[in-house]
Amino acid sequence: MEKKKVLLAFSGGLDTTFCAVHLAKEHNMEVHSAIVNTGGFSAGELDQIALHAKSLGTKSHQVLNVTADYYLRCIRYMIFGNTLRNRSYPLSVSSERTFQALALVEYARKNGFTCIAHGSTAAGNDQVRFDLVIQVLAPEIEIITPIRDLKISREDEIEYLKKAGIEMNWSKVEYSINKGIWGTSVGGKETLSSSDELPSEAYPTAMEKTGSETVSIGFDQGEPVSLNGQNLEPIVVIRELEKMAAPWGVGRDVHVGDTIIGIKGRVGFEAAAARMIIDAHLALEKHVLTRWQLHWKEQIGQWYGMFVHEAQYLEPVMRDLEAFLESSQKNVSGVVSLRMRPYTFSVTGVESPYDLMNASFGSYGEMNRAWTAEEVNGFTRILGNQQRIWYDLNGTGDLIE
Repeated sequence: MEKKKVLLAFSGGLDTTFCAVHLAKEHNMEVHSAIVNTGGFSAGELDQIALHAKSLGTKSHQVLNVTADYYLRCIRYMIFGNTLRNRSYPLSVSSERTFQALALVEYARKNGFTCIAHGSTAAGNDQVRFDLVIQVLAPEIEIITPIRDLKISREDEIEYLKKAGIEMNWSKVEYSINKGIWGTSVGGKETLSSSDELPSEAYPTAMEKTGSETVSIGFDQGEPVSLNGQNLEPIVVIRELEKMAAPWGVGRDVHVGDTIIGIKGRVGFEAAAARMIIDAHLALEKHVLTRWQLHWKEQIGQWYGMFVHEAQYLEPVMRDLEAFLESSQKNVSGVVSLRMRPYTFSVTGVESPYDLMNASFGSYGEMNRAWTAEEVNGFTRILGNQQRIWYDLNGTGDLIE
């Protein structure tokens, strides 16, 4: 009897290695693996993952590169929106999962797969993100989730693979690492509790720099287009800034948040470029946008990030939010200077032809050239008119004796 074919979303880590072996041995399936690269892997790493997939007996292995599409259709809008979840996490893995699922659906349909398998657990967000895209866009495709169905622990996975004769660096798989261009997430035994600290060696980049270092990021209509004066494509800016900043320990943090399924989750992450670009972009916007643009953008950006996190990228309202965010970026052009120090960075200055702090209009706290003292007095009287009427009628209460 012909074996049933399955397309396995494969990263080469513990979970997807287990899935490849389990689906072949226990379900007698013909396993075809595909890694969807969202910018986190080098050519050498992809080659190693392909060799690993082959060693597991997969019938075929494919690399699906979606980095450019992922940037164009999602990352740049998160930059426009200064999107951070719970004020810290730049939605690195949260956002890429949708684009990985989209690539898998497209590849499965083109190559006649009727089943897609992924290694998500029953407790996390990724199961929802993968499943939702497949269910909405390809309801005819069966979804197979061995780890979720078995409710198996990482220790049990390791034991199973050892018995199956699979060789891996078992100490290396102690931590679950998810790499993408917008950041890397780190999960381990420490993130399963509320109090334990991830050790420094758990992060993918060693912290090795001391002192301080300056860097400048240039923006054109909201997009990062230069680094230290050198014009580059936005994706290259992100990659080069990550190389430059990660050895400072910049962009490391632990995110605690509410999962889609209603439990608290904790994960470490390293996202030096994402955090620096977002902070630099926000600093530039403070100089070139009006108060109400900033007010509404803050809300729209957070809504956009919330929908990305909650697996709602396909919701049509997202295209409406993107149109607003893109429209707001017309004057967000200029250069932002930053200084990196161990484990931190700060914005030091902004230059832009659209800077609303232009000294010809006045200097805050010192001098203005656009109005007179009498005009300010009249403006303040009108501004406080309704409050004055209210207190005349109701008294000052405990405000003053």
